[in-house]
Amino acid sequence: MRLLTHNMLSCNIRGVTKGYPLELEVERFVTKEVQFNPDFLKHIFPKIEWKALHDAARTLNVNDLPEQVEPTMLDNNDFMQRFHHALLELHVEEGALICPETGRRFPVTKGIPNMLLNEDEV
Repeated sequence: MRLLTHNMLSCNIRGVTKGYPLELEVERFVTKEVQFNPDFLKHIFPKIEWKALHDAARTLNVNDLPEQVEPTMLDNNDFMQRFHHALLELHVEEGALICPETGRRFPVTKGIPNMLLNEDEV
């Protein structure tokens, strides 16, 4: 699961009002090289919740993302490379996503988050 995916997921349990961002618990992650595409990064940037990405990257010991960002940073190649690496090249293989309101754990197995709800959660 890429951090891009993590950034888009939330807890959809009935009655949950604060289901985003999901906490990230990592047992194993890998880095997979992805071709750099600055046009994609510029397009997706407005849709990214930066604090969630920043905090998730720190969970993976990636500490070189700035805490605050602004669109003008998209003209900086160094920033773009770090953004690309965190968003697209870091893959959580094993771990869990945890609802911040209920504590419900959603397992991540072989890079796939299982967000299926139990019958009583729908």
